[in-house]
Amino acid sequence: MAVPQRQWGVTPSISWTPPNDVDIANNEALIEELKRQGNYELPSETEKKTALLQNLQRIAIEFVKQVCRRKNLPQATIDAAGGKIFTYGSYRLGAYASGSDIDTLVVAPKHVSREDFFNHMPTILEQMLPKGAIEEMKPVPEAHVPIIKLIISGTDIDLNFTRLAIPSVPLNLDCKDTNLLRGLDDRELRALNGPRVADELLELVPQKKTFRTALRAIKLWAQRRAIYGNIAGYPGGVAWGMLVVRVCQLYPQATGSLIIEKFFRIIGGWSWPQPIILKEAEDNSLQARVWNPKIYPGDRYHLMPIITPAYPAMCATHNIGPSTKKVIIHELERGAEIMDKIHTGRLQWNALFSKHTFFTKDYRYYLSVISGSRTKDAQSSWSGFVESKVRLLVQSLENQGSIAIARLFNKGFAREHRYKNEEDVHAMMGGELQFQAANVKTETTDNINDPLHHATAQGNADATNTLSGEPMAAASGTEHLSFFTTTYYIGVELSPDATKKLDVSEQSRDWKDQQCRQGGYKDGQNYLNITPTRSYDLPLDVFAHGEERPTKAKKKIMKKTIPTGQKRDHLNAELEVWRGS
Repeated sequence: MAVPQRQWGVTPSISWTPPNDVDIANNEALIEELKRQGNYELPSETEKKTALLQNLQRIAIEFVKQVCRRKNLPQATIDAAGGKIFTYGSYRLGAYASGSDIDTLVVAPKHVSREDFFNHMPTILEQMLPKGAIEEMKPVPEAHVPIIKLIISGTDIDLNFTRLAIPSVPLNLDCKDTNLLRGLDDRELRALNGPRVADELLELVPQKKTFRTALRAIKLWAQRRAIYGNIAGYPGGVAWGMLVVRVCQLYPQATGSLIIEKFFRIIGGWSWPQPIILKEAEDNSLQARVWNPKIYPGDRYHLMPIITPAYPAMCATHNIGPSTKKVIIHELERGAEIMDKIHTGRLQWNALFSKHTFFTKDYRYYLSVISGSRTKDAQSSWSGFVESKVRLLVQSLENQGSIAIARLFNKGFAREHRYKNEEDVHAMMGGELQFQAANVKTETTDNINDPLHHATAQGNADATNTLSGEPMAAASGTEHLSFFTTTYYIGVELSPDATKKLDVSEQSRDWKDQQCRQGGYKDGQNYLNITPTRSYDLPLDVFAHGEERPTKAKKKIMKKTIPTGQKRDHLNAELEVWRGS
């Protein structure tokens, strides 16, 4: 499809050359590989989601009407009140895989409050959806962005809420209208930002189909290489999407496959911290805080700034630290090398999507950050809170001169255990797995269906409302109790000049004490510990089928003494950390 020759971004395009036969063939091969990887859903799934969203739209209008009636508003006001469902995230961008969730936002007029949303929406959902359609519904009212987590007929739905300072929300409301931001508080602004950014991205890209193909591939690559997720200090889905948009702007007529090839070259060679900007900044009388390192000192510390195009402009990658920046750049360079081989026929597309080697060969030393609780409810919020704060421990470790890289794996490992006494609890919090429940599979935190954990991990929930409850018996008639842990792994690479004994006990102790003073921590109910782990001691459940755990290297017998002052192999340094209880 021909694209109008205009400037699509903040700079002119690099090339307007249309694709040739080779480009088209490469693009078709890419799409076939993405289908093999399960990156496209069946038409029946798409139709099912479309019908579900139509139902949610009817429910949103009825919800607004019922709230207005309860407040005895005039009938004319009720009839005009409206209400609208917006989608955002991967679903709105059109780059979602089979089984993916849908991020939705209920936008209501000024008469409807957050309290109304949580007091009445669950009941209306149950009344208006087919009987049995709601498989799970968990409101999270403490969230900064109010949310109800739903599973409706097998589809995961995140139902968020915001209201606008206007009396009517018609179906043709355009959320990109900046005037809608007037009178909104921070929560309302954050909620509306999701669909506003998604809509802007789709308007800023020359060819939506090309963009979606390329974004599917880049997201799959980032997920497989474990460099995906804002909480762990990597770009999230929207940030990766903005990077793809920028490359599409530079090559408006390219195929998806060519965009990916250019992506690794351009983004991999980017002069950070020069920001990625998709459009010129808007002048606006709202005077909201926008990303500007000339005005705000904190913005100057962003290492890889990617700026959202919707007003107010924000940095989507403020969590990236020195270690994750090094890892991302390394992966971009690796991706460029693979793309060169794919382009010349030496490799196929599946090589780009090979799995990470975080546990199998990347590091010899790890720190295991273990959060634990005596009940599942307590662990939901506590583990989510700890997940949101592990990045701060990484920052502290990065300031230790002997550490070259401290890389947090982007998923935690949730385990269930059976215990009898406090000695067992101490052992479990030290990383021992002999008490792990044999009939309960270890789950990664991206796969667990736990709304409170996810909301807390994203910084959305008030963890001081941690549920406690009574310790759970493993089974009726037994003396064993259940205990729940979630472990986050930090891979540690030592500097060449690292000292013989690396001591990070101070950083570990300070971080642990800080987390236990907040986050709803309850002594005797919640636990937190940091323990060193060698690669050959990693639990088997962190390895996928077919992967092998590293083995302990045999000690070499030195035939001669190393002269004083000679540079030694830094990988032989001892990693010592404080073993807290």
